[in-house]
Amino acid sequence: MPEPLRPFTSRLIPLLADNLDTDQIIPARYLKGTSKDGLGEGLFADWRYDGDGNPREGFVLNRPEMAGRSVLLAGANFGSAREHAAWALRAFGVKAVLAPLFADIFRNNALKNGLLPVELPADAHAELAAAVEADPDAEVTVDLAAEAVTLPGGRAVAFRVDPFARQMLLDGTDELGYLLSHGAAVAAYEDANPARVDTTAPAWGG
Repeated sequence: MPEPLRPFTSRLIPLLADNLDTDQIIPARYLKGTSKDGLGEGLFADWRYDGDGNPREGFVLNRPEMAGRSVLLAGANFGSAREHAAWALRAFGVKAVLAPLFADIFRNNALKNGLLPVELPADAHAELAAAVEADPDAEVTVDLAAEAVTLPGGRAVAFRVDPFARQMLLDGTDELGYLLSHGAAVAAYEDANPARVDTTAPAWGG
């Protein structure tokens, strides 16, 4: 289970190219397994490493100062249909992705895997991009409970998340965890209501 998503402050990982898709975020060769272990190394692998597996010095994720940063500032139409993309971002340490637009499937996958996709208005996104360009160590504060991002200049920008998904992130659980937490109530309902199927009836043709 992910940890409950409390308000946090972080410097930014700027990756502002538009239309980053599945094969760029997590190449297909990383999809062979079902484990999340090691997927952080596959994040943007074709951009991070050369043909011999050596880190490319110019790529943003390889810069030493990016270590420990938990907010990715992305361009428009960011996303992947592969759930592994959300896994890889979380494995790298990213808690939130800020962008002006997300692919719907990626948004849903992210929310189900402890990753917060924050869709910013165009003016706020432009302001944030300019702030990071002026000061690479600029910080934002992300507050899911308040549904607000505080920009480096102090302006709070509202965002919206599906209410149920929001509660799951705040509680540090998922749909299965939510159902299990109501196990006593489900059992009580079943005890109080007769079965809808007659389990004593003979099988078909009997």
